[in-house]
Amino acid sequence: MLAALVAAGPAPAQYPEKPIRVIVPSAPGAGTDNVVRSIAPGLSKLLGQQIVIDNRVGAAGAIGARAAARAAPDGYTLLATYATHATNLAMTKDAGYDLEREFAPVSLTVLITNLMVAHPSLPVRSVKELIALARVKPGALQYASGSYGASAHLSMALFTSMTKTRMLVVPYKGVGPAVVAVIAGEVPLLLASMSSSIGHVRNNRLVALGVTSAKRVSSAPDIPTIAEAGVPGYQADNWSGLLAPTGTPPAVISRLHAAVTQVLQDPEVRKRFSDEGGEAAPSRTPEEFGAMIRSEVRKWDRVVREAGLKSQ
Repeated sequence: MLAALVAAGPAPAQYPEKPIRVIVPSAPGAGTDNVVRSIAPGLSKLLGQQIVIDNRVGAAGAIGARAAARAAPDGYTLLATYATHATNLAMTKDAGYDLEREFAPVSLTVLITNLMVAHPSLPVRSVKELIALARVKPGALQYASGSYGASAHLSMALFTSMTKTRMLVVPYKGVGPAVVAVIAGEVPLLLASMSSSIGHVRNNRLVALGVTSAKRVSSAPDIPTIAEAGVPGYQADNWSGLLAPTGTPPAVISRLHAAVTQVLQDPEVRKRFSDEGGEAAPSRTPEEFGAMIRSEVRKWDRVVREAGLKSQ
């Protein structure tokens, strides 16, 4: 089980004795890949071995997850997991992997907030004004998403559920095209990562309405959270972390968790994440990360059912 670190045998005496492979289920340069590449040098230095990044792209992260689940539980193959792994389970009943049964948690690494933005032509400048407009025009407002069923899409579904409004999703083939579409005025709304949207806010091409995190982002403290801007209790973090195949020895998990925690204390690493709207957030224990993942899976399953979303 995800919360239980069940040993397959005694931990290697000198772990690690060879390079450690991290399977990253996104393309080079994408969010999760950037997170791993930011911490890899520090991990390599602490563990005394090279960190090899293995990009396995496709099926909303499922291809990478399946490959990691089949790997030997010896600490030499890890999975860079992210929020989409949890939302994908809610959208797809046969994702081909089981986060709770097939993986042991190592640590959360980063919390990444999304930003809700609007095209300047939309007559709203706050979350409350958006809610009021959406209630006057149920089903008329549209919002762009990098793909159907992605974490940003489900975060908007959570927003409409909590505000009792109805808006239509317009899926694009990636976050980049979705941002371009909103800037061009094709679609009036978007919820996307800070790194992909904040520059356009500062250039006055988009209007910031609120961040999805529980607290304001240090790199943009003037932008309120959606919770404080009109939807109390709203929170939809994007996140990244590390998992190992179930059966990885507890001593190995502990060594990896300690190394990740130490790397994420580095001021330069923390600043790099902060500048992109993220927060270095190592979990206090592997079990704490496991509990968070279970909570995320159940939360998004509920959102999908309440919104009546279907796998595509």
